[in-house]
Amino acid sequence: MARVYATGKRKTSVAKVWLEPGNGTITINGKSLDEWLGGRETLKMRVTLPLDATKQLEAVNIVAKTFGGGVSAQADALKHGISKALVEYEASFRAILKPLGLLTRDARVVERKKYGKKKARRSPQFSKR
Repeated sequence: MARVYATGKRKTSVAKVWLEPGNGTITINGKSLDEWLGGRETLKMRVTLPLDATKQLEAVNIVAKTFGGGVSAQADALKHGISKALVEYEASFRAILKPLGLLTRDARVVERKKYGKKKARRSPQFSKR
């Protein structure tokens, strides 16, 4: 099987993911998963969730590039990209990943600031006198 490409997104983060048969190596922005996320164990678990669900943790290699947003949003974008790549790699994985909600793009983004407001919805403090 050849390399498979997928794009994952979350907030303003984008993850470009290449998946190929291998021994379970995960490389993000030229670093290993542990190097990239440091001691953030929950984010590491979030990234590897699609691989755990499909039991492909030791069977595929992942090379990814992430940009935009923060570390947490990048991790979620990576999770989305890995899920999409796994479905393209093996169509039967869709039945496993879809019920877990891993193929759905999380559409929540920051609301824009409106004029006359301090933030998106916060009004300036009212002064009676």
